[in-house]
Amino acid sequence: MKNNVKIARIKVSMKQDELAKVTGVTRQTIGLIEKGDYNPSLNLCIALAKALDKTLDELFWEVE
Repeated sequence: MKNNVKIARIKVSMKQDELAKVTGVTRQTIGLIEKGDYNPSLNLCIALAKALDKTLDELFWEVE
C-alpha cells in the first residue's frame, strides 16, 4: 500500500510526534507508515485522514 501521509503532514507544518500524539500512536509508527513499512489499521487510517484534513483516497491507495 502506498501513501501520501508524509507529504500531507509536511503541507500542514506538522511534525511526526505531533501527528502521533493526535492519532494516539508513537512517532516511530508514523515514521514506519510514511516509509511504507507498516500497514495501519482502518481506525488509524481514519484518524490520520481526520488529523490531516484529507480523505482516505487522498492518503492511501493499493499498488498491484
